[in-house]
Amino acid sequence: MLIAHDVDPIKLVVYVKGKARLGSIVHKKTASALCLTTVKYEDKMKKSGGDIMGSKSHARTKAKERVLAKEAAHRLN
Repeated sequence: MLIAHDVDPIKLVVYVKGKARLGSIVHKKTASALCLTTVKYEDKMKKSGGDIMGSKSHARTKAKERVLAKEAAHRLN
């Protein structure tokens, strides 16, 4: 698979589990790739995930915040 470096937003690249699931979208037995050229207006307004992070992402974010806070405190001293 080749993806251009300037794809924005990266959410445009989505991986689907199984060729059969992808094929069901185009009414075929299987499909290996799918490209959408247009999106309905009402679908453009939807956000996936609702900006809710999983536990691993939340832990990583907290760890980064702690490191940044420690660096900031070190700079002040």
